[in-house]
Amino acid sequence: MMLSNLNAKDTATMTAAAPKPANPGLAPETRPGILPASEIAALWNEGVINAPIPTAEKQIQPASLDLRLGEKAFRVRASFLPGHGEPVAHKLESLKLHEIDLRDGAVLETGCVYLVPLLESLALPDTLTAAANPKSSTGRLDVFTRVIADGGIEFDQIPAGYNGPLYAEISPRTFSILVRTGSRLSQLRLRRGDAMVAPEEMLRLQAEAGLITGTSDAGTAPINDARGITLSVDLRGNDETGLIGYRAKRHSGLIDVDRIGAYDVLDFWDPVYVRGDTRIILDPDEFYILASREAVQIPADYAAEMVPYDPLVGEFRVHYAGFFDPGFGAAEAHGAGARAVLEVRSHEVPFILEHGQTIGRLVYEHMASRPEALYGQDLGSNYQRQGLKLSKHFKASGQVT
Repeated sequence: MMLSNLNAKDTATMTAAAPKPANPGLAPETRPGILPASEIAALWNEGVINAPIPTAEKQIQPASLDLRLGEKAFRVRASFLPGHGEPVAHKLESLKLHEIDLRDGAVLETGCVYLVPLLESLALPDTLTAAANPKSSTGRLDVFTRVIADGGIEFDQIPAGYNGPLYAEISPRTFSILVRTGSRLSQLRLRRGDAMVAPEEMLRLQAEAGLITGTSDAGTAPINDARGITLSVDLRGNDETGLIGYRAKRHSGLIDVDRIGAYDVLDFWDPVYVRGDTRIILDPDEFYILASREAVQIPADYAAEMVPYDPLVGEFRVHYAGFFDPGFGAAEAHGAGARAVLEVRSHEVPFILEHGQTIGRLVYEHMASRPEALYGQDLGSNYQRQGLKLSKHFKASGQVT
């Protein structure tokens, strides 16, 4: 949401005054941390973020910016990174198979890799870096997407001082998707300095605010070496139905990524139920939607990212990382805790996943300042107070949350 779009109702629902900043001597525009919506909007107005058309409704979120697909997609032979000093367009010339017009919509098919120039470009100052991730709904559709920048040696990472275009690599894994110019599959966070929350502060926040709750040891949730709170998987499920997750059906229909609440769950998913013991055997290369055992809260002055757990703990992984905005699951934003949805895939061999097994971790970062509206506060947020929940494209009547 653009800052200029905030109205009296938004203002009335904002939380109490923010606490004193960690660095009170620094001006708001120089404090380290993840940039909130107000600063993102200011950067847009200054031309640091640029696009040929204005921002769309709700494109600017409390701590991130949705990225929009441009007018063309290129089917490419393989995924790639341009490498030091190399523009993406140069490598694209030798790797593209054909060009697709997205202006009136086009189908991106499973098993194919596409490169799409994004509408947004960046002219970052030396004080800012950026990082991208799939939007929550993108990951829950098993659409593998990463952002690439000119000269990039890593996916989803844009260095300080970068000036140039952005591209989305898109590879639908289970469902073919219909997209068009302006569709949003990825999101961008802008960061000033070192925003990471120190382990001792994480412990304090866990004790005082309950960053995660819902397990017998929630008060002493483990903090690992990467300064994250570990999350485990819930395989006990809904007490009434025994539902613990969903497994994606192959060879199902097409999903239009811009249609909300349009599809019947059972046309695309097989429900998975607990069967006596609290475990599930993950079939190789099948895609599952599961939920964390813990409920998560992101306080207003923080943002978080869920990252996959160390793959050495088993032949599976949480397939997509994800951004958690300030206010997600938080009581101050009408949340009262929300479970993390896990997009899980086993590799090579069947793998037994047990109830309570560690499957990911949350890494918390400071906000540079508190957003004026939090996730879940009249923003049309789709996943506030969620339990086990599929993407927003599916009818709520077919889901158990």
